[in-house]
Amino acid sequence: MVREKLYNRAQRLSCVLPLNVLGLVLWGIPGVRALNNGLAMTPTMGWLHWERFMCNVDCKEYPDSCVSEQLFMQMADLMVSDGWKDAGYEYLCIDDCWMAATRDSKGKLQADPERFPGGIRRLANYVHSKGLKLGIYADVGNKTCAGYPGSFGYYDIDAKTFADWEVDLLKFDGCYCDSLKHLADGYKYMSLALNRTGRSIVYSCEWPLYAWPLQKPNYTEIQEYCNHWRSFGDVLDSWQSIKAILDWSSSNQGTIVNVAGPGGWNDPDMLVIGNFGLSWDQQVTQMALWAIMAAPLLMSNDLRHINPQARALLQNKDVIAINQDPLGKQGYLLRKEDNFEVWERPLSSLSWAVAVRNVQEIGGPRFHMISLFTLGKAVACNPACFITQLLPVKKELGFFQWSSILKIKVNPTGTILLQINTPN
Repeated sequence: MVREKLYNRAQRLSCVLPLNVLGLVLWGIPGVRALNNGLAMTPTMGWLHWERFMCNVDCKEYPDSCVSEQLFMQMADLMVSDGWKDAGYEYLCIDDCWMAATRDSKGKLQADPERFPGGIRRLANYVHSKGLKLGIYADVGNKTCAGYPGSFGYYDIDAKTFADWEVDLLKFDGCYCDSLKHLADGYKYMSLALNRTGRSIVYSCEWPLYAWPLQKPNYTEIQEYCNHWRSFGDVLDSWQSIKAILDWSSSNQGTIVNVAGPGGWNDPDMLVIGNFGLSWDQQVTQMALWAIMAAPLLMSNDLRHINPQARALLQNKDVIAINQDPLGKQGYLLRKEDNFEVWERPLSSLSWAVAVRNVQEIGGPRFHMISLFTLGKAVACNPACFITQLLPVKKELGFFQWSSILKIKVNPTGTILLQINTPN
């Protein structure tokens, strides 16, 4: 099944949960906070197969790009040898289509025996031997989005199976559930089940994504159970897709920004930098704005064939430092004027990150003037701030007073990322 068919999320809600059991687990524990697992204190970084490799299970026709043990072992090798691990990308994540078509005789999930001949445990051992962590995929409903066995009715079994395999992250999708209540209960149940295993497993939810068509999600509740959560549709390798995600994120920032922080993050989906659909300026825009939004940095690309420019962008230590800033405040769109957007994010040590995005898609580079006193409530350039341009190329712009006006030149669809360091 191709995931283009999966955008009608209302039609994918078709599971019924055992509410008598759920009542004992969820509501029989006063004031339970299922998450509190000490994980994802900064946004998760790693690699995820879906956007680039999708549900390719044909290893005869596509031996180098099918979803298989070989693919993930190759990516693990490259994450170490090519500097990804050193840059902070530590999770190697499997998405949909890794499973066999049925559970085993004991009701446990099993990997496809031809594509994963050693099973997930052997793959986990290999990934761990590289100093990396392994992520896996499952679904809250009767089936995964691609039609493989779902976790409905098997939450405890699946959580224990993942722990026994020494998995480090679970991406839990939301296909094939029949109501908002059942969707929410399933996500809560799996959160508790993961915690009961005693293993540290980052919990990546798609709960709000599937809740939105029915009612506005309760992000405060979601934050109690998930380490990060998707709210918008799958990213595609296109500028139109990146724009749609940014537009949705800014339009809904009053709802989502304040719930993000250490241990729980809004997830705008994968980085598609290094693929086919984005220009250089558009790749810079995705990297800059994902850093501003404190988004999980989960690449979906082919590390065997990525070009040096894209690799340098994804491994840019200054931009990653903004994304991973320990203050843990998500950035936001400050204003939009004259086809420019100004985004800002407060950082630790009274610093700020500022992104200026040129949303115009016609013509050439244009100038935008920024008055420093209009930025951030806490930007106190007294007597002066030191400003560094980080993207698209690093340049020290120098000291500026609070009354200064900064003149920025930005290419169409491009973004300039700045860091403003204030005097301590």
